Amino acid sequence: MYVSGTLQYSTTGDMILVVSGAAQAKVLDRDGFEKCETVKGDQYLIDMSRTKGHTASLNSGSWHPFSKEQYLTCSQDSTCRIWVLNSPRCHKSLIRCRAQNGVKTVPTTCTYSRDGTVIACGCIDGSIQMWDQRKNFVTPSLVSRGAHTQHTEISSLSFSYTKQMLASRACDDTLKLWDLRMFKSPIFVAKDLFSRYNTTDCMFSPDDTMVVTGQSLNKGAQNGKMLFYNSTTFDVVNQISVTNSHVIKTLWHPKLNQVFVGCGNGIVKVYYDPKKSMRGAKLCVVKTHTKQKHIEIMSTQQIITPHALPLFRQDRPKSVRKQMEKDRLDPVKSRRPDLPITSGQGGRVASSGGTLSSYVIRNLGLSKRIEDDQDPREAILKYAKIAEEKPYWIAPAYKRTQPRTIFQTDDQDGGLSNKRQKQ
Repeated sequence: MYVSGTLQYSTTGDMILVVSGAAQAKVLDRDGFEKCETVKGDQYLIDMSRTKGHTASLNSGSWHPFSKEQYLTCSQDSTCRIWVLNSPRCHKSLIRCRAQNGVKTVPTTCTYSRDGTVIACGCIDGSIQMWDQRKNFVTPSLVSRGAHTQHTEISSLSFSYTKQMLASRACDDTLKLWDLRMFKSPIFVAKDLFSRYNTTDCMFSPDDTMVVTGQSLNKGAQNGKMLFYNSTTFDVVNQISVTNSHVIKTLWHPKLNQVFVGCGNGIVKVYYDPKKSMRGAKLCVVKTHTKQKHIEIMSTQQIITPHALPLFRQDRPKSVRKQMEKDRLDPVKSRRPDLPITSGQGGRVASSGGTLSSYVIRNLGLSKRIEDDQDPREAILKYAKIAEEKPYWIAPAYKRTQPRTIFQTDDQDGGLSNKRQKQ
C-alpha cells in the first residue's frame, strides 16, 4: 500500500501543512501549536461526496500559491479535497480520480499550478490528470493516461514558472518533461534514474533553464546523485555526488537561490553560490567555530603549621558554601548598601522624630540635642523667664514707639464682644 507524507510551509511562512499516514491533515503555526485538523469522513459510506473528509490515509498535500487559507490533499480513498483553513469540519470541493475504464484510481501526488488555477494529480494507474478551478470538477481538463508505467507511483509533479511546462518523476525510474499546450506525449524523457522512495521529487530552477531531480543509490554505485537537466535540450548540465546514500528530496529556493538536498541517511546539505545566493546558509557559514580557551591552574602544595604564629598562619581552604557565607558578612564583598539614619543634626530628621515641632527645632540649627518625646509646651515655657528679662523677637521692635505694652481686655460689664456669636 502506498503511504507517503508531506510537510510544506504556506506562502506567508507562518503555517505548516502536515500530511502523514493518517486520514486527517493538520496545520501548525511556526511555534508548533496546532491551528486546525481536518475532519475524518465516514468510512462506511460508498459515495465520497457525502463524507465531509477523507476516509483513508493521506498521500500528499499542497498549499495554494496565493491564498494563505486554502490547501489541497489527496488520499487512498481516490479523492482530492480542497480545504479552507477556517472551516476544517468539511471540505470546500471534492475531486474524484478515475481510470480510463471509469473505476476509482488512487492519486499519489497533487499540486497547484503557479497561478493557482489548475490542480494536477498523478495517479497509481500512471495517468496525470488536471482540473481547472474556474470550472466544475466533473471531468478533467487535461489527461494523459499513459504518462508513466501502470501500478508505479508518480512521486512528484512540478509546474514551470512560465506556466507552460510540467515535469513528472515516477518510480518507473524516469523523469519526463511535458508541454501543457501539447499534453498527449512528453517532449523529453530521462531514463535509468533509480528511485527507491516514492517521495523522490523534481523541480524547475527559478529561471526555468534546468530541471533538478535526485537519484537513489543503486547496486554497485557509491554515491547518490543530484542531476541537472537542460530544459530545452534535456542534456545533463551537471551532476553532484551528494553522499553515500539515497537522494530523496530536493528544493531550489527561488529567493535565496540555494539548493537544499535531503538524503536517506538523515543528512541535509545546502548548496549555494557566494555571489549569486542571498542570506540563508551564507548567514551561518561566515561564523567561525571559536575554540574554548583552557586555563591552566598550577596547584600549590598546602603546608599546615598548627603551632605557627597568627601572623604567619595560613587559612585552610574552605568549601564554596562556607566561602560564600563569609563573603556575605563582609560589607565590601557583599556590596552592602548604606545603613538608615537613626539620629543626626543639621537638616536631617531623626528616624524617631516624626512631628512638625521636632523638624522645625532641628532646622533652627540648635547645637543641643532635642528630645522628641518631651512636651512642646513645657519646652517653650522653659524660656519664658529669659524672654521676659531679655526679649529678643517682639519687644525690641516696639521699644521706642510703644515702651509700655497694652493688651486688650474683655468687657466685664457685659457689653457686646467683637467676636461674632454663633447662632
